[in-house]
Amino acid sequence: MDQNTITALLNPDATNPGADWQKGDAWLAGGTFLLSLPLPQLRRFRDLSNMGWASLEITEAGLEIGATCLGVELLEFDYPKEWTAGGLLGDSIRAFLSGFKVWGVATVGGNICTSLPAGPMTTMACALDAEYLLISPDGSTRSLPAIDFVTGNNANVLQPGELLRKVLISGTALRRSYATRRFSLTKAGRSSIFLVGTTESESGEFLLTVSAATIHPVHIRFSAIPSATELVAALNEQISFDLYFDDPNGSPEHRKHLTYIFAVEIRDELAANSSKGS
Repeated sequence: MDQNTITALLNPDATNPGADWQKGDAWLAGGTFLLSLPLPQLRRFRDLSNMGWASLEITEAGLEIGATCLGVELLEFDYPKEWTAGGLLGDSIRAFLSGFKVWGVATVGGNICTSLPAGPMTTMACALDAEYLLISPDGSTRSLPAIDFVTGNNANVLQPGELLRKVLISGTALRRSYATRRFSLTKAGRSSIFLVGTTESESGEFLLTVSAATIHPVHIRFSAIPSATELVAALNEQISFDLYFDDPNGSPEHRKHLTYIFAVEIRDELAANSSKGS
């Protein structure tokens, strides 16, 4: 849709893209959110499409995903065979409330910064213990764990003019085993629940990421695969009822119920896989 309050389309300087940030500015990448509903508070778009940022870079540390990486690029990424969790990259794109046309426009960073509970790029980044590199309007940078970025429905820790630059995922995280469970009211609908469990072969660590069911992602972490009873106890302790999201896609009661079912299923699947590999 047209945003008839927009008065300027800016092309930021790549060396300091947030310079001259003003109230009413918004970062424009794919635009699939910014052009999807009325946002009368906006006055200027700051276009990131010509920044020249690399979409995907394999490094000695692991993988760097540029904020302007398109969904289709992540879906089609030919990751190294030893990255046993690499399939989660494509699985998360297929979890979008969208089709292939949107995958060719929507960006990884845009989905993360929109910060909806059902945002699949947030789920992917949190499940793989990613870090985000942020750029402030003064040109300084900071990094923080992906799990700390989203604070609520359409809310995050970004300060005015601050920009998500990269998603950084370690090679260790990408070599984990993983299992997912997802529920939506319709086949291609928005996620009501999206859970990802991972296990690390060397340390034995078990990590469950609860997302879409809650207003922000939650990590449930154990030093080894827990029993079903231990996992349920941790869910009870770490996710209060008021964290479960309430919208037309699911009530808090429904989301909590399926979270517990899916969590135990993921635990059982990863435990079975671990036994086969030993």
